[in-house]
Amino acid sequence: MASRLGSLPPQLTSPRLLLLHRRRPNLPSFSWRRTLAPAHADRLPTSSSPGNHYMPLQVSCNAQTVVATSMSQGTPVRPTSVLVVGATGTLGRQVVRRALDEGYDVRCLVRPRPAPADFLRDWGATVVNGDLSKPETIPATLVGVHTVIDCATGRPEEPIRTVDWEGKVALIQCAKAMGIQKYLFYSIHNCDQHPEVPLMEIKRCTEKFLQDSGLNHIIIRLCGFMQGLIGQYAVPILEEKSVWGTDAPTRIAYMDTQDIARLTFIAMRNEKIDKKLLTFAGPRAWTTQEVITLCERLAGQDANVTTVPVSILKFTRQLTRFFQWTNDVADRLAFSEVLSSDTVFSTPMTETYTLLGVDQKDIVTLEKYLQDYYTNILKKLKDIKAQSKQTDIFL
Repeated sequence: MASRLGSLPPQLTSPRLLLLHRRRPNLPSFSWRRTLAPAHADRLPTSSSPGNHYMPLQVSCNAQTVVATSMSQGTPVRPTSVLVVGATGTLGRQVVRRALDEGYDVRCLVRPRPAPADFLRDWGATVVNGDLSKPETIPATLVGVHTVIDCATGRPEEPIRTVDWEGKVALIQCAKAMGIQKYLFYSIHNCDQHPEVPLMEIKRCTEKFLQDSGLNHIIIRLCGFMQGLIGQYAVPILEEKSVWGTDAPTRIAYMDTQDIARLTFIAMRNEKIDKKLLTFAGPRAWTTQEVITLCERLAGQDANVTTVPVSILKFTRQLTRFFQWTNDVADRLAFSEVLSSDTVFSTPMTETYTLLGVDQKDIVTLEKYLQDYYTNILKKLKDIKAQSKQTDIFL
């Protein structure tokens, strides 16, 4: 297939690409419009109104694209050429490792940072600097790319909209304009059922925007990562530190990110899955208390559990909504609130396994994942203790 270049939106242009456009005056236009605004805007006080506090309301979105009907032929690209966005994250690094293991030519879009992502280069990937919050840096990273794998999400300290909406809109539009052959986007399970949560509503909006763009795509909704439980529960229990939980019976079907990466590339190679929405879930949905109990058993010691009532989360969110500078904290608390409610983040996987040609027995269970972790870490601790005793003897 050929990589094609249409007219880029103004905020995605660079001097190099503008020069290329001047050489191709007959290219069609490619325009775009995006909106992500509070619902019921008439109820939103302005910051200049005396005595009023800034209170963002429910997020809604409207995505619309005008797609070019013809594009000039460019340089052919290999189907194995992929760009991973969010490559340094929990999921992104596993996607990179899997892609390299399967022989893909992997390019990683990484923000300029004081501590460079040298481990990606050490693995054999190519690292390019770019920033979704700066759309003008995106086009150059897509040259020669066949497939974009979007694992990115904003940092905790930055507004959710900056990367997860505005940055994704720019990336999707640029991918369309430059003739990217496939776009894979990771979303959140049940995001369409929680419009009151900004992050989940933005994920739903991004799904719709990608579907409307005309790009060949795959959307994969995820429930939760097993890797996230290590820092949240496994390590604090070993170090006899407090473990934080809630009193809600939320159940989450955690999945190993290595399995997610493996299933991702199976899906990418299956043309029957093009333009489909899949949900990946682990073999079983777990409550917080069940996870803590499992960690206690495997660690051989009790956890110091501090329970946070859901009512406290709700009150804190309402309080932070009153002030503009705590706005983003409230958005993230809203997501925590959903995870702490009476909700099940899981879905039957039988049809998905059949579609992908995967045996469910090959999917790692949470018991096996945590057992392997504790076996390895406890062995290392014993080795360190033994070495310490030997040193004491010789001294």
